Amino acid sequence: MSQVSKYNFKFEDLRVYQKAMDFGELVNLIVKKFPNHELYALSSQFRRAADSIALNIAEGYPGSDAQFVKHLNHAIYSANECVSCSTKARRRNYINFEDDEENRKLISELTKMMSSLRKRILERKKTNP
Repeated sequence: MSQVSKYNFKFEDLRVYQKAMDFGELVNLIVKKFPNHELYALSSQFRRAADSIALNIAEGYPGSDAQFVKHLNHAIYSANECVSCSTKARRRNYINFEDDEENRKLISELTKMMSSLRKRILERKKTNP
C-alpha cells in the first residue's frame, strides 16, 4: 500500500480523476507485455494517451469553466485514442478479446463521467452567466 500525502489538491477528489489515474496505471502494465519493437510505437502511444486523460483533468481543473471544458474535451479525445490503441493491440494479438473488452468498458465509463461533468459545467454557466 502506498503512502498518502498530507497535501491534497481539489481535483484529486474527483472520482473521474481517480479512475483516470487507475486506467493509466492499468495501461502501463498492459503495454509491458507488448513486443519490444512496439516500445516507441504503440506502447508509447497507448501509455501517453491513457496518462493524458488524468493529466488534462488536473491541468484544466483550477482554471475557468471554459478552460476546464476545453481540457475535458482533450481528455475525451485521449480516451478515444485509447480505444484505437486497444483495438490495434487486439488486432496485433498483443492482448486478447477479453482484455480489449475490459479496456473499452473502462474507457466508456471514463468518457461518460467526463461528458457528464462537462455538461454540468456548461449548464451551470447558462444558469449563472
